[in-house]
Amino acid sequence: MQETIVTKMPELSESIKAIQEAAKEDRFTYLTILQYHVTSPEILPTLNEVLQDADLTQEIGWDLVQMLLKLQGSETCLETVARLGNPREVVIKVMEALEGLAMAWNDEVIVDVDEPGVIPDSKIPGKFITLLGMLAILHRRIKTKYPSRFLGPSLVKVFEAYQPTPEMTASVINLVYSLSGRKRPPLPTRTSSISVANPDQDGDASKNAPDPEAEQEDPKEEAMQRKLLQSFVTCILQRYVNAHDMLWSPRLLEVYNPRRNIPGKKTITEAFRENEELQKRDAVVGQLVALLRDLGLDKCGQEFIKSVFGGPVHVDPLSAFDDFSSVDDIHFSPGGTVCLIAYWIFSNDVFSSDSPYPDMHIFPDHASMLARFLGREIQSEILSSPGIADALLAIGIGLEHRYLIKEGEDTDLMAYHHNLTLISVFHPDIQVRSAATTFAGSLLHAEPDDQARLDILEDLLENCMFASLKACAITWLKEELITAKQENLTNRFSSSDVIETLQYSLFPDLLSLKDMDTESLVEFWAQNHLFLLQVANFAYFLFTGFKDLVPAGMGAAVGQRFVEPLVAAAEKLMKVDGAGGEDQMQLGILTDRLRSLGLQ
Repeated sequence: MQETIVTKMPELSESIKAIQEAAKEDRFTYLTILQYHVTSPEILPTLNEVLQDADLTQEIGWDLVQMLLKLQGSETCLETVARLGNPREVVIKVMEALEGLAMAWNDEVIVDVDEPGVIPDSKIPGKFITLLGMLAILHRRIKTKYPSRFLGPSLVKVFEAYQPTPEMTASVINLVYSLSGRKRPPLPTRTSSISVANPDQDGDASKNAPDPEAEQEDPKEEAMQRKLLQSFVTCILQRYVNAHDMLWSPRLLEVYNPRRNIPGKKTITEAFRENEELQKRDAVVGQLVALLRDLGLDKCGQEFIKSVFGGPVHVDPLSAFDDFSSVDDIHFSPGGTVCLIAYWIFSNDVFSSDSPYPDMHIFPDHASMLARFLGREIQSEILSSPGIADALLAIGIGLEHRYLIKEGEDTDLMAYHHNLTLISVFHPDIQVRSAATTFAGSLLHAEPDDQARLDILEDLLENCMFASLKACAITWLKEELITAKQENLTNRFSSSDVIETLQYSLFPDLLSLKDMDTESLVEFWAQNHLFLLQVANFAYFLFTGFKDLVPAGMGAAVGQRFVEPLVAAAEKLMKVDGAGGEDQMQLGILTDRLRSLGLQ
């Protein structure tokens, strides 16, 4: 029978004595002793006392980072290592530790919806915050000719290990404030407080050992480091906004159009004002934007706007952090910059801030920006970057509110409207989808050229594959007809020509439904019910209230090719086993509405 060998852990008193007395040994031997004895939090106060020997810590500090990071309560010892260890060596170990955290995320299953990327009781965020506290101290200690060569790679490792939680983001903000030579200001009183450890700001910098290899800094370095920090913060901003529903566009619409808010129903703006978790979202984004302002990113002129949509938008700014020779080689995150512009508009109009207002118009500036970001893979782009899509929408809504519609004659309303409507289809949040629909409708009705408005509606009804969008087009058409009648206008929407033009898109030939089997009918209904219900309502509106717009003989033709086969199909679907209650209700409404027309 094989014996089980049990390794006996040393007593605390034994470990304390060993750590204290073995410090005089050669460094390799001492590190071996530490690895054996530094296994519990109780030993850490003694180790920290020993590490006050600056010469010792300068030699072994970088070898202690991984060892200490595994132990709970080792923050004080790691701070000592950051203050007294060789900064150029220790910073390399901190970067390696951050790389390890980035890999560790892959081993943790994301189950906490409120904290994206973090499982309950995860130890990774605490380690991340500790390592960033060390980096803040280390980079301020490194005195080299080109400190940006240390800073760039460090920021890349920070970003790779970062997850967009409020606490981890607050730690990033602390780091950047320290590296920029500034103290982090208090959070605005309207927001929820987020506090994390910040040893560089709260500790005693007089304890920092000098850099043993200190050099005079190159004069160009200040601008280089500032641009690195600006770029890095725009990357953080993009990632945070994409991970959290900021709902800027629907909130702006609530502020701009308070009459549309339903009495007694809490608005999104009120929810963000009252809910602590939602307050944190606004607080974090506000701090990131304030940080960029402190770093000098506080103007939104034409040159800045063109930098957003004038070059490639699907780029990784961090890829240049290891290889750059001037500030022109360092670029902002395009998506982060869009979020910055959106927040400037949002905070101006919701929080009454003094943020810079962008020098831009919907045409051509915002139209170009929207088209470049959505690109050709529109659905995947919106789903992968929902925060940027919301930000883009908020910018457009803000510009329209200020009547900054166009500068010059370069307008392509149809293409711009098309992109807006696709946000209303693909965005994962229903409130953002609704905001996109509202904005698209408002912009359509504001277009002075009635033929251009009709062209857009005709294109949607004829070519759009999404039933929800075609339903929106019918609503917008109805609104155009009502406006033309109420205001006694003479335009494309005031005569029967408009219905003549659109009748086969509004009331298509559905005779083929008679030959469909039940399974095919079920699929047809699932894909088209939103459009069909809206068409039925529009038909009632048209044939009962706007008969003067109905071309002669159209009623009978619509009854034959559209109403009769659709009613028959609906009656057949109502008898299908397993048809849901909602489907039954909608089919009943459809048949009642169509029968009331008297076109059968």
